[in-house]
Amino acid sequence: MAALRGALMFKSKSKPVVLITGTSSGVGLHTALRFAQAGYTTIATMRDTGKQDDLLAQAKALKVKVHVEKLDVQKPKSIDACVKKVIRKYGRIDVLVNNAGAGFLGGIEQTTDADLERVMGINFFGVWRMTKAVFPHMREAGAGRIISVTSIGGLIGQPFNDAYCAAKFAVEGMMEAFAPLARRLGVQVSLIEPGPINTEFVASVRATSDLAGFEPPYAEILGKYMGATTNVFAEYGQTGDDIAAIIVEAATTDTPHFRYITSDFARQVVAPKVVDPTGDSVVEAFAARLT
Repeated sequence: MAALRGALMFKSKSKPVVLITGTSSGVGLHTALRFAQAGYTTIATMRDTGKQDDLLAQAKALKVKVHVEKLDVQKPKSIDACVKKVIRKYGRIDVLVNNAGAGFLGGIEQTTDADLERVMGINFFGVWRMTKAVFPHMREAGAGRIISVTSIGGLIGQPFNDAYCAAKFAVEGMMEAFAPLARRLGVQVSLIEPGPINTEFVASVRATSDLAGFEPPYAEILGKYMGATTNVFAEYGQTGDDIAAIIVEAATTDTPHFRYITSDFARQVVAPKVVDPTGDSVVEAFAARLT
């Protein structure tokens, strides 16, 4: 409870407001439920509000309230309309969780321009536009939290994930550059970097990837990679609720880290490349130049 009180960053008696993208399933759904349980006014957004039934049913079972709003992170007008509606109704957004994401399984030869544009549009440009739409309100209030769900694929490249890793690397670079200035203006920025997660996301990636269309020499190589990956998910995969708990921790702790690598397995994978797993040293070094 003390941590939650510390997160009530705006001087107001009303409940803090969180806006979450991509809440129809998986990490986003569980994140919405956890914020509602933590006492937040929870704005759960999704591109297709026809998929809200599972979220609402689970919220009802937990005896908490979530407010579903339509938002397509690929459409600037949809972003602006949703953010303006929330500000008009509640007067504030305390926490933004950039969770909406899309994967694609394929190397550079299997990835069409349309595939690349979709993956970059949802995973990177969507995050950029959401942050740009919400940040001015936080800056004016002098407080806020912006939390983006990336991946260890934003820290270390992985075979057949060329477009996905490119998009997540872009988010990592954007937020690492943005975080010191945001902190100077009162807003804390954090990245959530999961390894394997056992949610609907993996099935969605496979459904949108033309795995049957891989020609030699790629088909055999992909088969071996997919077999190894399946074992990793079975042994080390986290749940959507595991990740949601870490997101809420980043939103409520008094001193959030810049980077949250979500499991021991994920930390082991990125260890050859990452010196400071919290990322705080990089942000602090540049933040010192702004004060």
